[in-house]
This record gives sequence, structure tokens and C-alpha cells, in this order.
Amino acid sequence: MSAPQRKSHLDLLAVVLLVVCCGVWGLQQVLIKAIVHEVPPLWQASLRFGGATVLLLLWCGLRRIPLFTRDGTLRGGLLAGLLFSAEFACIYIGMLHTSASRLTVFLYTSPFVVALLLPRFVPTETLRRIQWVGLAMAFAAVAVAFSEGLGQSTPGQLYGDALGLAGGLMWGLTTLVIRGSRLGQASAEKTLFYQVSVTACVAPLLSLALGETWSLSYSAGAWGAVAFQAGAGAFATFLAWMWMLRHYPATVMSSFTFLTPVFALLLGVGLLGEPLTLQLVLAVIGVAVGIVLVSKK
Repeated sequence: MSAPQRKSHLDLLAVVLLVVCCGVWGLQQVLIKAIVHEVPPLWQASLRFGGATVLLLLWCGLRRIPLFTRDGTLRGGLLAGLLFSAEFACIYIGMLHTSASRLTVFLYTSPFVVALLLPRFVPTETLRRIQWVGLAMAFAAVAVAFSEGLGQSTPGQLYGDALGLAGGLMWGLTTLVIRGSRLGQASAEKTLFYQVSVTACVAPLLSLALGETWSLSYSAGAWGAVAFQAGAGAFATFLAWMWMLRHYPATVMSSFTFLTPVFALLLGVGLLGEPLTLQLVLAVIGVAVGIVLVSKK
């Protein structure tokens, strides 16, 4: 398969797709939190990624996109799938201990992992000085948000925050594997299939290990949240993300996703009644300004 034509900056199409993806991802974090006490976290992830795998198989079948041809992507695909599984295990378990808005802020430290490590394997992904300033500003904003939890008398929130940071590390490493391996030349559908199918296998095992109770008797609202996570959150937007990784700079794309904490914060406050603190507002402002700087041509 010939390598896709890559662009050096984000055009209007990429910006629109990223904004839509970030909005969906911000909402899905709120939905995970909203039903996490009704649908156990890893079982919720199992339902989500099992559904996404079925949707992807149907999509590829209708479009006659091959998923099982030998193209040298198996090793990188399995590694990306395991890292992806670890990321979402951290997200779902973390939602039991901290707010959706806080966890999302920490999850989106992944651009730092990408910016620091990816240029070592893909020299064209190197950031310029003004872009590093943007990353530093966003990092400082995340540190401000994290400082809020240091004064908590209960350790639960800090544990949830730490899981958010771990999830961000796993996401960054997943992006590194995709861009630095043969997956960078594979179709977006095949790259996504590795991730959702491996997670659909791993999540139930983790759920059983944690002693979660499995059931299918949930409220209509809970099923609606799971369906949204599977259809929009794990199929449509991730498919768009994988396609963009093949055509646009991963470092700039990853930095742009700092918009997701903005959506998660606003939706968490509006839909879940989560507290709107000064630290979180400063974090949102900082990451937004960081996006502008990192995205400059």
C-alpha cells in the first residue's frame, strides 16, 4: 500500500473534524461518569468496545475493506491494542474516584508524550519553539488543576487523577506506535480494528478479575449512554482520528485535542453538577491558549 500524502499543518477539514471529535469525547467522559455506578466500569467498557467492533466489521464488510490480509502490521497492531486497552481501563476505573472534568484534564497530557518521543522516530514531527511554549503553558495549566487535589483529606481523588495521567501516557504511547510502525501505512479501519477488538477481549477479563457483576438489565438512559460511547465515541470519531493520523502531523493533532477538557468541564458542570473551581477554569484557559500556539503554522 502506498504511503498517504501527508500535510504539514491542519487545514479547515482537520480543524472541524478535531472539534467534533473533542466535543464527542468530552461528552462521552461525562456519560461514563454518569452511569459508572449503575454499569460497572470494565463491564461498561466491554459493552462499548464489543459494540464498536461489531459496527466496524459491518462498515468494512459493506465497503469491502480488508482487515485480515498479511501486511506486517500484526505486531504493532497488537501492541497498540494493548496500550489502548490499558488507557481505557485507567479511564473507566478512574471515573469511580474523581470527576469527569478532572480526569479528562489529566488524560489529555498525552500530547506531551507524543511531542517528546515521536520526533525521535519521525523527524518531521519536531515542534518549533513557539509550539513548545504552547505545550509548556498547557502543562502548567494541568499542574494547576492537579494542585487542587493535593489538599484533599481523602486519597480517592488523587488516585483517580493518577489513573487519568496513566491513561494519558498510554494514549501517547499508542499514537507513537501507530506513527512509528507499519500501522502508519495501514488503513484507518484496520488500525482502529486492532484497538477496539483487542480491548473488547481484554476488558471482560479485567472485569472478571475485579469481581464486577455482569448484567444486561439497565435503564434506558444507561443503554443510551453505552450506545453513544460505542457508536460515536469508539467507532465514528476514532475512525476519523485514525484517518487524520495518516494525513496530518500527530504532534499538532494531539496538542489540539486539549479542547476535550474544555467540553468535559462545561458538560460536567452543566449535566452532572460538578463543581466549577478556579483551578479548573485556569486549566481550561491554559490548555486553550496552548492549542493556539501549538497549532500555528
